[in-house]
Amino acid sequence: MLKKQIVKIFIPLFFLGNLASAQYFAKRDSWKKEQNEFFVGGGAAGFLGDLGGLNKIGTHYSYADLETSLTKSAWSAGFRHRMSKKWAARADFSFLQVAGNDALTQEPFRHNRNLNFKSNIFELSVMAEFALSFDKHGNKYKIKKTMLRRYHSYGSYYYLTAGIGAFYFNPKEQLGGNWYKIHDYSTEGQGLPGGPKQFSRISISIPFGIGAKYTIARRWSVGIEYLFRKTFTDYIDGVSTTYYDKAKLMQFKGPTAVALADPSLGIIPGATAPNGDGSGAQRGDKRDKDSYFSLQVKVGYVLKSKKHRRTTKAKF
Repeated sequence: MLKKQIVKIFIPLFFLGNLASAQYFAKRDSWKKEQNEFFVGGGAAGFLGDLGGLNKIGTHYSYADLETSLTKSAWSAGFRHRMSKKWAARADFSFLQVAGNDALTQEPFRHNRNLNFKSNIFELSVMAEFALSFDKHGNKYKIKKTMLRRYHSYGSYYYLTAGIGAFYFNPKEQLGGNWYKIHDYSTEGQGLPGGPKQFSRISISIPFGIGAKYTIARRWSVGIEYLFRKTFTDYIDGVSTTYYDKAKLMQFKGPTAVALADPSLGIIPGATAPNGDGSGAQRGDKRDKDSYFSLQVKVGYVLKSKKHRRTTKAKF
């Protein structure tokens, strides 16, 4: 009788022990259930550069100089691969719209300059993610016909991200109700005698930011992410250096180019005329490169992964 009682007690404990061990390793390996994920996002994009800003002299990379009324849309799609519980790699394709307008600021120099632009940005980037906190998985069991139901994982995930990207832009300026591609008109004498070289419409970006992701179902997640992009071009807004000689610009590019180059209001006399030494008057600040950023809500879908079996070595 005693032997039968021992067997009756031992067998359930044996299965419960195995079950607890399975739960433990499921928690430790739960990130593998979310190893590959597609995601899409949508939100807002902003620009920090030479044009527009608030009613004071601009400050590089400062949101205190951000004209929020010119916030535009941002869209993205990407793929995330989690390499470990802490680290993930991802590739993103983003479409952003940015704009700037001197007419919206009361800072005297920029308001008198009266330049404007808009541009679409197409960006392809690769980034790494580092988890600030891990997924907090929970075990949910329901007794219905069977003792054990499916293991579910729900949790939050906060992360830092950074990487490198390449992007294409093509700034346009509005004049008389029409939009003109600035690159085609060499408004600062780009590519013309005595002017700077023509700018490239493809450049490099360094995206970095922070995000949060919350799993709302077994394969679905929703999150929010902020990304700032440092760039190595000063021509996203088409403005960088000095005013070019108007007579030469008329000769090589015509009257439309001259009008695009200097639509100033004339409030500050001589502001766009050559300096006393014959050099061009300041039009932009080439020392500070342009930057842009986005804030997006993202929805992810986890791809079905192969079941992972964890093996352990005996410690005796």
